[in-house]
Amino acid sequence: MKLLRVGPEGAERPAVLADDGTPLDLSGVTDDIDGRFLAEGLGRAGSARDAGDLPSIAEPGRIGAPLARPGKVVCIGLNYRDHAEETGAEPPSEPVVFMKASNTVVGPDDGVLIPRGSVKTDYEVELAVVLGGRASYLNSPAEARELIAGYAISNDVSEREFQLERGGTWDKGKSCETFNPLGPYLVTADEIPDPQDLALRLWVNGELRQDGTTKNMIFSVDHVIWYLSQFMVLDPGDVINTGTPAGVALGRPGEPYLRPGDIVEVEIEGLGGQRQVVA
Repeated sequence: MKLLRVGPEGAERPAVLADDGTPLDLSGVTDDIDGRFLAEGLGRAGSARDAGDLPSIAEPGRIGAPLARPGKVVCIGLNYRDHAEETGAEPPSEPVVFMKASNTVVGPDDGVLIPRGSVKTDYEVELAVVLGGRASYLNSPAEARELIAGYAISNDVSEREFQLERGGTWDKGKSCETFNPLGPYLVTADEIPDPQDLALRLWVNGELRQDGTTKNMIFSVDHVIWYLSQFMVLDPGDVINTGTPAGVALGRPGEPYLRPGDIVEVEIEGLGGQRQVVA
């Protein structure tokens, strides 16, 4: 299934796509697409869609993030060898973990705001994994797959000066307002049998900047979930951003960082696309 939320910011309605791409209203099945729904309600939504019991949404308007505000957004840094190389970093021997404020999550086509004082706002196409079960001290990566509710596109927008030149952890360069466009869909795990075989691309003003594949992850999706579960409890509705391939502005000498008026377009195979205007 492709789940989404449509409507004005703060008043989105839960929906699911019909086979012909029409959004169907899930309001009669759930109040929202959140952790509780992902843990308990996916089956009800699928049954209602297949039975033809859901009304269509004639004019969906804005598409919001496909998930109500997550409990936490956990991110993995330097998880593609080519990205580690372009930034001058050694490929890590263990996943590099940082957090991103949950209120950075916005809709896939909402504007991205350059923070006050920023000179190095950057882009990062990433595969986001959304949990549908609780993960705590998993015994092996093999246990992780059954806990995944689905996948989405994330643009892990980053301010590199804040992240790397201002001391402390990476979080301050990752948690600015609008810094995590998510969606347009949450595609349930059954539709993505192999998350390690997806193409990722990102354009700025029509120029292809990132062109990678999840085959090149250093640590697989399953490994990342297992690893994180050794240090924190992951709950239904939590989001994991799994890293970005090469091509970010940080790794392209002379490449300008994002400026007002730039248009960023993002896509991942099977997960749809995003388009943001930078302001």
